[in-house]
Parts: sequence; C-alpha cells; structure tokens
Amino acid sequence: MGPRPGIVSYTFRNEFSKDIPGTLDYIQSLGIDNIEFSNLFGQNAHDLKVMIDRRGIRCTSYGVSWDDLMNKRSQVVENAKILGAKYVRVAWMPHDKPWDLEFTRQTAAAFNEIGRDLKAQGLVFCYHNHGYEFQAHGKGTLFDVLVQETNPEYVGYEIDILWVHFPGQDPARLIKKYPRRFKLMHLKDLKTGVQGDLSGKTSTDHDVILGTGQIDLKKVLKASKKSSIEHFYIEDENVKAWDQVPQSLKYLKEM
Repeated sequence: MGPRPGIVSYTFRNEFSKDIPGTLDYIQSLGIDNIEFSNLFGQNAHDLKVMIDRRGIRCTSYGVSWDDLMNKRSQVVENAKILGAKYVRVAWMPHDKPWDLEFTRQTAAAFNEIGRDLKAQGLVFCYHNHGYEFQAHGKGTLFDVLVQETNPEYVGYEIDILWVHFPGQDPARLIKKYPRRFKLMHLKDLKTGVQGDLSGKTSTDHDVILGTGQIDLKKVLKASKKSSIEHFYIEDENVKAWDQVPQSLKYLKEM
C-alpha cells in the first residue's frame, strides 16, 4: 500500500471556481482527507476552514504566489494559520531570463530570509521545483546549488516529481540525494512519448493517470519512505482530472 495521498486544490480548480461545497463533497467521497490549497477561490480562510472541518478534511499546506509572499506576508501567515496549514509553499519563481547561477544564489538568500521569518511564526516554508532549476552546473545542477545554499533549519522543499523528470532528472535519485530536505510531494505522471525540457511548462493534457505514464512511481515512493516527506498530494492538471483522480487513487491502493 502506498501513502494515503491528499490532493492539491489546483487539480479541481475549474470545479472549485464554480462550486466549492460540491467539490469538497467529491473529495470527501474519494476518501481524501488532506488538501493543499493554492487558491482560496474568492472565499476567506475562515469560511473555507468551516467547510473542510465539516467534512473531516484538513489543510496541511497553503500555496501562495511569490508576489503575495513578498508583499502580503502577514496576510499569508494569517490565512495559513486559520486554515490549519503547517507549510507555506511557493511553486514558481518569476524570472524573465534563463535561470542562472546568480539568480539561484539570490533566490537562496531570499528563501533563507523568508524561512527564518515563517519559522518564527510557527510555519515551515517550502519551495516547489518547477523544472527550470535543473540547468547543468558543475557536477550537478542549479537545483543542487539552491538546496546547498539554503539553511535546512528554515527552508524545506516540495518535490514535484513531474517537474524533476521533465528536465531529465530522476526524482527517486533526487530524494535519495537529499532525504532530509523534502517535506512534501506532488504525485503526477507524464504522458508517454512527451519530450521534456527546461521551460517549466507543458500542456495540461500531458498529466495522465498515475501508473500510466513515464515516471517510475514505485521507485519514487520507495525512495520517499526513507525520507522526511510528510505529505503526498495528487496534482493532476488535466481537464479530465475529475475522472482521472479516482483511477490514480486505485493505482496507489493496488501498489
């Protein structure tokens, strides 16, 4: 049996934007009791917390934009605490030129500052990789520089396995390399035949039911058992996610 996964709200973003209670009912019906919100869908955090509490669902991680984290941090902290989330996560670093060593180092310094601040307020900062950080550098990649220049006391990581595989890396190997740095995981699979690159972007049609694509999920989950990963979330960006998620859950259960 694999881990009991949670879900990222982004998976059902279209459904949430139309009907929050109905979408939460569906999540509950799937036996999922853990959510990572990356959007409040026009609600305030209090109202969302009431809705998830009523269904026995907990929010363990709260995803925000870089802009909000830098310019509305007190609001971010307040929302995370109201939702009951331990983790505050950022999944995209705005950059208008290719990700390079200088930018990696600036980013690491910023992460250390944010992480120290959030830790003082009882929260854990995590950065979610997005593929563009894996430019070759020395004997590894710029992602290695980012991990090595961030203080483990203040900065954790959420591994998105698709966005490790897509730029040509091995997610299981990366978890083994940094077993104490990853705290969260996005479970995804990439359609067979799709070629990756360093853009951090691919069509949402390329997200497929777990176990039907390119990623060796057995190997990834085996590696994660010996790591500090605390929560696993299914993230399926496909417009057919509503129908795909139950099949992904079935795959994890059978595994």
